[in-house]
Amino acid sequence: MQKVFPMSFDPHSLKFDAAGLVPCIAQDEDTGEVLMMAWMNAAAVQKTLETGKVTYWSRSRQSFWVKGESSGHVQALVDLRVDCDRDALLAVVRQTGPACHTNRRSCFYTAIRDGEEVELMEPMV
Repeated sequence: MQKVFPMSFDPHSLKFDAAGLVPCIAQDEDTGEVLMMAWMNAAAVQKTLETGKVTYWSRSRQSFWVKGESSGHVQALVDLRVDCDRDALLAVVRQTGPACHTNRRSCFYTAIRDGEEVELMEPMV
């Protein structure tokens, strides 16, 4: 059963950028691995808290994007944390399948080492 979070929190208390967005980092609950970064507006924060399904705002489509809705690679919210400046969020999630649209576990699958870009992981599927 999906965990639903109470809504006494006011998403408008966050510090959004000029476009009305705040960055949200998704982190795996079990491993602590950083999975991805995407944007949320106040309504996406509210939907995430109400449903327990991490919901982002797609800047390119100008619409909500419930992670995994089409791919099945769902992010179930465990905890939503606000940073000290209130201008960034950390979503601690239970990730099903890859988090990245490239089918990798994490969007952070490359590193720059000794001036060279190195691929750290292959696609999962």
